[in-house]
Amino acid sequence: MPQKKLHIIIAEDDEDDADVISEIFNNNPSFAKVSLVANGEELLHFLKNAANENPDVILTDINMPILNGIEALQEILNHNDLKNIPCFVYSTSINPSYKQKCDVLGVKGYLIKPYSYEAFAEIPQTILSSIEE
Repeated sequence: MPQKKLHIIIAEDDEDDADVISEIFNNNPSFAKVSLVANGEELLHFLKNAANENPDVILTDINMPILNGIEALQEILNHNDLKNIPCFVYSTSINPSYKQKCDVLGVKGYLIKPYSYEAFAEIPQTILSSIEE
């Protein structure tokens, strides 16, 4: 089994979903560190703070207050120091325009936010498979 090594930052405004997704990544042996922020603005502050080490992976919800996931990703993927970090979006929305925007931005994966704990538990492996390609 791989040793813990990856750092993921997750932007999620729903407290229940945030608890579940952070627990799932904390329990996955491939992830050493899980950072959690509540919206896109906090995500950008974290990433631009020189005191923080850049994460290996970014996972963001789309529909969040202040700055949504797509708006945050637009800034991240246009920033030289951040644009090579694999970015993933997950959302309850299957809005084709969201998916299209994510594709244009170069997001590595657009995941539909699951409704069961078991389905949430598959997200780390989906991300790992995608970044290993």
